[in-house]
Amino acid sequence: MTTLAPRIPLTGGTAIPAIGVGTWPLNDDEVRAMCLTAFEIGYRLVDTAENYRNEAGVGRAVRESGLAREDVFVTTKFNKKWHGDAVAGVEGSLGRLGLEYADLVLIHWPNPDQDLYVRAWEGLIEARERGLTKAIGTSNFKPEHLQRLIDATGVAPEVNQIQCNPFTPRTQERAFHAEHGILTESWAPLAAGNGLAEHPTVSDVAAAHDVTAAQVVLAWHIQQGLLPIPKSSNRERLAENFAALDVRLTDDEVRALTALENPDYRVADSDRFGH
Repeated sequence: MTTLAPRIPLTGGTAIPAIGVGTWPLNDDEVRAMCLTAFEIGYRLVDTAENYRNEAGVGRAVRESGLAREDVFVTTKFNKKWHGDAVAGVEGSLGRLGLEYADLVLIHWPNPDQDLYVRAWEGLIEARERGLTKAIGTSNFKPEHLQRLIDATGVAPEVNQIQCNPFTPRTQERAFHAEHGILTESWAPLAAGNGLAEHPTVSDVAAAHDVTAAQVVLAWHIQQGLLPIPKSSNRERLAENFAALDVRLTDDEVRALTALENPDYRVADSDRFGH
């Protein structure tokens, strides 16, 4: 049994655990309890955001965990309100977290309608230089958004967190990420509530390995170098998800799962949605 997740090197010099826990829509008390449980299981990556309104609870869990601060990887994200002053957005998150630094800060959405995401990226670069965060990245950015950041600053995000699972494998986006040294982090990695876990192909692979459907799907992410951040507040489910690190799929199984791409699965369009 894996006791801690291996870490994936980021281009800025830090390394991020290969699986984490999502926290939306838990409140501060719920997220504190969930994180403490997750830390006991072996998780060391927790993903929060200004918009989740639970940064304070995450910070409390980190401080109460008994773990060294450098052993826990805390990711947060700021809203479009701070695109003109990302440093202030980061400082606000740190204040709510009650931490001196974040391990990774992301621009939550590009919000191209207000056309300030390049300025937000310049601010994040400054925040990293000032030690407010160890690593910087984006969330829900399309390749054209990312290219604009790279063209404007010469600096590529270390991470881009996007909606990704076998129903929407995001092959083109992942290829762009790989070309530019950007780690793909998967939100909605299990496509929860959309029938992925119940799909016959997933069920067949799970039966072949004597594991759960969720473990199969998470292994699909992990084996391809994607970083999944499934959310659960249930101890058994948290442990089950973490154990996906020990599942080894065949190349044919990975391909079969990727082939489940479903055009009817709804993907958030970051040119039209954001906060």
